[in-house]
Amino acid sequence: MDNSIIFAVGGVILGLIIGFIIAKALEKNNASKLVREAKKSATLILKQANNEGESIKKDKLLQAKEKFIELKSEHEKVILSRDKKIAESEKRARDKESQISSELAKSTKLNQSLEDKIKDYNHRLDVLDKKQEAVDKLHKSQVQQLEVISSLSAEEAKEQLVESLKGEAKNDAMAFIQSSIEEAKLTAEQDAKKIIINTIQRIGTEEAVDNCVSVFNIESDDVKGRIIGREGRNIRAIEAATGVEIIVDDTPEAIILSCFDSVRREIARLSLHKLVTDGRIHPARIEEIVKKTQKQIEQEIIEVGKRTVIDLGIHNLHPELIKMVGRMKYRSSYGQNLLQHSREVAKLCGVMAAELGLNPKLAKRAGLLHDIGKVPDAEADMETPHAILGMQWAEKFGEKDEVCNAIGAHHDEVEMKFLISPIIQVCDAISGARPGARRQVLDSYIQRLKDLEDIAFGFVGVKKAYAIQAGRELRVIVESEKVDDQKAADLSFSISQKVQTDMTYPGQVKVTVIRETRAVNIAK
Repeated sequence: MDNSIIFAVGGVILGLIIGFIIAKALEKNNASKLVREAKKSATLILKQANNEGESIKKDKLLQAKEKFIELKSEHEKVILSRDKKIAESEKRARDKESQISSELAKSTKLNQSLEDKIKDYNHRLDVLDKKQEAVDKLHKSQVQQLEVISSLSAEEAKEQLVESLKGEAKNDAMAFIQSSIEEAKLTAEQDAKKIIINTIQRIGTEEAVDNCVSVFNIESDDVKGRIIGREGRNIRAIEAATGVEIIVDDTPEAIILSCFDSVRREIARLSLHKLVTDGRIHPARIEEIVKKTQKQIEQEIIEVGKRTVIDLGIHNLHPELIKMVGRMKYRSSYGQNLLQHSREVAKLCGVMAAELGLNPKLAKRAGLLHDIGKVPDAEADMETPHAILGMQWAEKFGEKDEVCNAIGAHHDEVEMKFLISPIIQVCDAISGARPGARRQVLDSYIQRLKDLEDIAFGFVGVKKAYAIQAGRELRVIVESEKVDDQKAADLSFSISQKVQTDMTYPGQVKVTVIRETRAVNIAK
């Protein structure tokens, strides 16, 4: 039993060994076949690769030959161009050499001629020196003969001649200077008149007279009752909000607005127009409309100022000065609208400055701003003259010294330091003196001047007194025997204090006391 098992196991093992051997033999056979097939395919691939390599090699060789031929032709072209440039350079060099040779020949000839001329010049100098010596000898002999004849030395004769010529020249010079001064005065006066006349003729503006009241027209008298309101509450609210007195009387279809401030009157007029148009008139609505109108007027003031400076060609003006220019529209001076007056003065100044060869833009600027001190300001000192106040504002907002001085000096409050200052003063006087420009009560004006002079005559030692410059200056002439220099100074102060306490006047009054001594003798 055991032997049969052993034989069976041995048979199985032997069968496995034999099967393994047979499988290896078959695998080896298949591997050899695969190797042979691989060698064949490798040989084919190598052959194809060699063929393709040969074809690529031939193509590359052809391309290389073509590239070589192309580069060779380009190289030949470059060489030809270089050779051409070299030939041209050589030709230019040869031309320059020939030109230099000719110039050298010319310079040689010139040098030779110059040397000849120098020799000739030296020869002539020698001749002139000899002749000068002969002339000097002759001159000395003649001077000696003249000294013997006149019994005077040469120096004495020279001094006498110089003195006589000096006296004649001095007399002639004085006569010439006098005639020149007279002619210059006549010419200057004529030219000044021409310039002023031409300036006035070239400027023409309309004049508008303003006053302290405005008339508000209404469609019917029924509106008056609505404006007054129950127990007058509406009219009181309007007056309180605007600061304007409203006069409602029997005048048909009209209401009077009274106030010295034109801006407040305009605010009240526009507010009434809006209230009447809207129909709702009560205190709350009145305050709302007045506030809106105030903002509208402030904006309109700025727009008026901007339009004015643009029309006059003035640039880089400070916004605050632009606002002041706009407020001039609602101000008047002696019945003359301040904005129209300032525009007219600016145009006059520009024309006159151009005629005199000065800067017309700077003159226009000063002319427009010369009366900004008349525009009321909450911080302004009302005791300060408007010219000084305007100068201070101009300095504050960065205006040039010429403009500031012209503003401050146009009523002689400060000294004029620049040429445009008298132009502003003259043009301001021209604009104010134009017929119909300003409204003044002649009787009160004359009376004010007489009162000024009467105050001066009330002091001891006063000989004459004159109110000049429209009452802005009082010139007092005293008797030198009764008033000495110290008393003259005291008298000027006393008269100014008397004028200040006894009179009412715009601006300021300058008191000038003149003490004159004369020594007179008669030559017979």
